[in-house]
Amino acid sequence: MKYMSKVKEAVLVIFLVMFALSAFAQTGSVRGRIIDAKTKKPLEFVNVSIRIAGSKTPLTGTVSDSTGIFRINRVKNGSYILTASFIGYRPVEKEFTISAKERNVNVKNLLLEEDSQVIDEIQVVGQRAQMRFEIDKKVFDVESNIAQAGGSASEILENIPSVEVDNEGEISLRGNSSVTIWINGKASGLSADNQAQILEQIPAESIERIEIITNPSARFSPEGTSGIINIILKKDRKAGYYGSLQVGADVLGGYNASASINYSSGKIESYLNVGYRQRKSEGEDYTDRINLDDKGNPVSFLNQRGKNDRKGGSLFTRAGFTLHLTATDHFSVEGFGHFGDRKSNNEIRYKSDVPGSFITSERFSHSDNSSKGGNINLDYKHEFSETSNIVARASWDLWVSDGSSIYKQHSLFANDRETSSWQKQKDDNRSQSWEFQVDYVNQFSKESKLEAGYKGSLGYQKSPVETYSGPTEASATFDELLYNKYTYDRNIQALYATYSTKINNFGVQLGLRGEYTNTETKSLAYGENPDNAIPYKDDYFSLFPSLFLSYSLPGNNEVQVNYTRRISRPRGWQLNPFLNMTDSLNISFGNPYLTPEFSNSFELNYIKNWEKHTLSLSTYYRNTDDVIQRIRYREGDVMKSTSANITQSSSVGAEIVAKNKLLKFLDVTTTLNFYYNELEGFSYQPKGADVPVTGERDDNFSWTGKLIANVMLPYAISFQATGNYNSRQIIAQGHRESSYRIDLGARKSFFNRKVNFSVSVQDILNSRSWHNVTSGNGFRQDSDSWRKGRMARFTLSYNFGNMKASKQKPQRSSEEMNMMEEEF
Repeated sequence: MKYMSKVKEAVLVIFLVMFALSAFAQTGSVRGRIIDAKTKKPLEFVNVSIRIAGSKTPLTGTVSDSTGIFRINRVKNGSYILTASFIGYRPVEKEFTISAKERNVNVKNLLLEEDSQVIDEIQVVGQRAQMRFEIDKKVFDVESNIAQAGGSASEILENIPSVEVDNEGEISLRGNSSVTIWINGKASGLSADNQAQILEQIPAESIERIEIITNPSARFSPEGTSGIINIILKKDRKAGYYGSLQVGADVLGGYNASASINYSSGKIESYLNVGYRQRKSEGEDYTDRINLDDKGNPVSFLNQRGKNDRKGGSLFTRAGFTLHLTATDHFSVEGFGHFGDRKSNNEIRYKSDVPGSFITSERFSHSDNSSKGGNINLDYKHEFSETSNIVARASWDLWVSDGSSIYKQHSLFANDRETSSWQKQKDDNRSQSWEFQVDYVNQFSKESKLEAGYKGSLGYQKSPVETYSGPTEASATFDELLYNKYTYDRNIQALYATYSTKINNFGVQLGLRGEYTNTETKSLAYGENPDNAIPYKDDYFSLFPSLFLSYSLPGNNEVQVNYTRRISRPRGWQLNPFLNMTDSLNISFGNPYLTPEFSNSFELNYIKNWEKHTLSLSTYYRNTDDVIQRIRYREGDVMKSTSANITQSSSVGAEIVAKNKLLKFLDVTTTLNFYYNELEGFSYQPKGADVPVTGERDDNFSWTGKLIANVMLPYAISFQATGNYNSRQIIAQGHRESSYRIDLGARKSFFNRKVNFSVSVQDILNSRSWHNVTSGNGFRQDSDSWRKGRMARFTLSYNFGNMKASKQKPQRSSEEMNMMEEEF
């Protein structure tokens, strides 16, 4: 905690200095009134902004009130351009100057005239493009994804190019599961241990866009060897008030409802969103295992067939506001909370001919879990000038997951002997983290910019497990062997700096980030004194350089080359040595001796833009040391699994993204990702194993493809089709078979787009599954799992708000009008 104390002191000093700077600034104000030129009536919620004379970048702004009056305070000395604008009106500009002689400027009445040409041209001829390209990322617009209306964040990710989501919710980017997930540019409490559950709860309608950053610079955290997926939640900046209501249901019995409201003015910007989702899903799986002797000959088998159904509800709420203290000082508070529960029932039927083992067995389990948590974020921004600012941020996250699981098993043996067992396992998982960050930006000129900053992350997790075992529920007693109290602490302190410049058509960005990491884990057995427990500690310092080179070619062509070094630290559950023996034939445990993966990543990008077409070509190469993989090995009749740093890997690939507007009503986005993976051979000796686990060198060429077609039809009807294909790819000790799916969606708008009705059908071919083939010392295994399958969903939404300046106002008394005239 000593690190947090020091960081708090540093942040406090920065805040005090910033406020002191703003307090001594010489400022004034500008005011006026907006009037409709034709009706001579005041207009409310008209956007008013100011910028420095000769500049195109707005400094600050406000909106007119119900009387048409606006006022912008604390404007520094200088010459400015004031602009008043609103949809359907021609913008008006006014020059003014703040000086020691004239602190308060009154521009009096500004007349706005309707722009009939603009009004006549407002018609729907297409919808917003689903994907756009920026210099360091690809941006995916969620609102345009009709096929996922009413869904969740994890379902949205399933249809983003280069992203894969498996049956357990694990996310991969370009075939690599070492990826960092952010919410609004921050970890927001998401970790590899909880992100699958949290992303399943976040409603799709809360998301504005998703950014894919495949090779982040030193400014960003280097966590995740394959890159960053940044989920941006909605937080509009439009003037006035507006919001939406949405309800939906699917054929499996799930439903959702949400409401949002936004209010923005020149001084305050705020938003509130509340949503509830009830989900239901079903799934099946099978595993066929052949046990082999020392010569690789089959000696016995163990087959299992499983069914499961899951259901649960969750409340997800977000709120935030930004207060513009002055023209150069801005303070914001925002956060989100999640409250949910999930229940699941699983049935597994075994069949075996292992000598001395059961012939058949049935295992039933029921789990009841609750989860709650959220994030609170405080931001303060001070603008030294139009091109220089500093931002201080503090955030806190808390996630709690409590639950219990009951396991019942009945087995039949060859001599007609029968056995029964009953287990109840309770867990109490808690994780919380603090982040403190300061970022400074100074753009010396149009071509050169310096960015520097500090980030401190402090995290703590604990996950005690208690188990009660016995032949029956009545005879079950506390099981000391299945007790575990696990804690995980991690402290990361980082400094970074990047410098970018451009000479003619050539651009360069150099960056360096240094991170000190301290981790400590403890796993306590029943009755063990915490003071006597020997913790597993790991301390290390790492440097992460980055280099970006770009060159602009004639005809809207651009080429970019970049290099970064990245890291993937072990996940909490991967380090936990607790033996999970709830399934006596499949025992899993973690490895506290895991070390981080380090990788070097190179990319070559080319972007070409035409009027109606965009082509992006990317080639990439990545080599990784100390790759963490899940390994399996057989001991007698029991299959054990754990994680280990077992090998090195290298990947090379090419990604092609083409956006084409065909005819006047069809937009098609096609993504193809080709990559070659190579895993070196390995030999690993797990603790307690009789023989080492070995793996042969393996390589594989894989490719994935996604196609999104949007069709705009008459009568405000839009249609969308999404297709995905993943080819065969290698994993440790085996491979995953190819898979594909197709989703369809349609939307109809009513009442000038205030009401929208959507219908979507996911996985119309019922083809979504995960089929793995693995082999190792003493076994060969074939497994497949699938869930949910074909599903139809219906969503109805209503949008409301004052999205146009009001022209009809109550008549004022002559006394009120006289007072207004005297003021102006």
